Amino acid sequence: MFSNIANTLANCFKIPELRSRIIFTLLVLAVCRLAALVPVPGLDNAALKIYFEDVSRSGGNSLVGLYSLFTGGGFEHCALGALGIMPYISATIIIQLLAAVLPQLSKMAREEGGRVKIIQYGRYLAVLLALGQGFAMSLGWENPEKLFPNWNGGEKLVLIENLWVYRFQTAFFLTAGTVLLMWLGEQITDRGIGNGVSLVITIGILARMPKAVQGLWLMFSPPGGVESKFNVFHGLALIVLLVAVIAGVVAVVQGQRKIPVQYAQRAVGRKVVSGGNSFMPLRVNYAGVMPVIFAQAILMFPAQIFGFLAQKASGDLAKTLTQLGRFLIEPHPIYLISFGLMILFFSYFWVATQFNELQISDDMKKSGGYIPGIRPGSATSDFLHSTMSKITLAGAAFLTIIAIIPILLGRAFGIDPMVTQFFGGTSLLITVGVVLDTMRQMESYLLMRHYDGFLKKGRLKGRF
Repeated sequence: MFSNIANTLANCFKIPELRSRIIFTLLVLAVCRLAALVPVPGLDNAALKIYFEDVSRSGGNSLVGLYSLFTGGGFEHCALGALGIMPYISATIIIQLLAAVLPQLSKMAREEGGRVKIIQYGRYLAVLLALGQGFAMSLGWENPEKLFPNWNGGEKLVLIENLWVYRFQTAFFLTAGTVLLMWLGEQITDRGIGNGVSLVITIGILARMPKAVQGLWLMFSPPGGVESKFNVFHGLALIVLLVAVIAGVVAVVQGQRKIPVQYAQRAVGRKVVSGGNSFMPLRVNYAGVMPVIFAQAILMFPAQIFGFLAQKASGDLAKTLTQLGRFLIEPHPIYLISFGLMILFFSYFWVATQFNELQISDDMKKSGGYIPGIRPGSATSDFLHSTMSKITLAGAAFLTIIAIIPILLGRAFGIDPMVTQFFGGTSLLITVGVVLDTMRQMESYLLMRHYDGFLKKGRLKGRF
């Protein structure tokens, strides 16, 4: 198996266009990692890095810790990419919601060149969101004792005396970092291989792998001669969980419902073209990993807002706002319930906005195709709508279970969140889904040049 993979990777570099796209993608992703390491001027990033290392060693967990994990460590480094690409994703969600509500945007999406304008509106909105989040983040770094639990009150992160200069400067640099990541992601989509935005998120997740491995090692070999509460059976359970989640994600992401389609005889010029049998593949998980990414992006906002308001309040009000913010971070039950419901919602929302059963039914009717037992026209569109709703429910439910179960197991057994995210959870969901999508694109180039793809023996078991 490994020799086949090695041969396939070697074949990828034999195709000039694919080779250039792969190299371009890797170089751009390296630049994205630099954005998560280059600090914003005027901040003592060394003090914050030491704080996060102490929190990691003590097994602590907080909203800011989880946020830093999702941005690939940019937050703890006070880096240009501390906001990550999440403002752009949030802007995309807002624009899609508005397009589903406002007739003007919906009409524009169907017009020639209209989608380009909608994408442009999303970029403008992403800049506004990044400015707001960047300003709020500057206030958080300005008052670290309120933002970071158990912070040493004598240490300050801000090195600039004029606070307003610091605030505007920090908001500007953080926004510039988000715009840079947004532009780099679009460049990967256009000139590289894979979905650029998803790959930018994935490379940030994979950058945390060394810490996850370190956390796994400390689980079974704690420092200071302390006896470990985990044994070999816990290790085997983690491995089984890892394999099960990866297999499940591959099966669901690649799974299809094949709808049989027949074509009647039709005249093409002076020739009569006989009909034939074919099928229409409906993906079980039509939205891929986007519902998980969207849910993560949306759930970051309420906790940030409550944390920002808590900084400005005092007394019991500040404690209440802080507690409300903690309700919306992992692994609180309210967070898990909200997270699961959002995955279900965005799974159906993606299908509703991207899958047009009316257009598909009309195209089939024009080409002389029909589904056996289903009348052409509205009956076909109703059948496709009903079928897609059923299989989307199965795919969305599976995504929700895989995203939440590891969090519950980590909380029940006291496992480091970094470890649970890599052995089953949202990070693994996103990583496996993005890798499969990238492999699918690479395979299309290989098959066009008559090379064997990654799935040389036929099809994955999830393709049925």
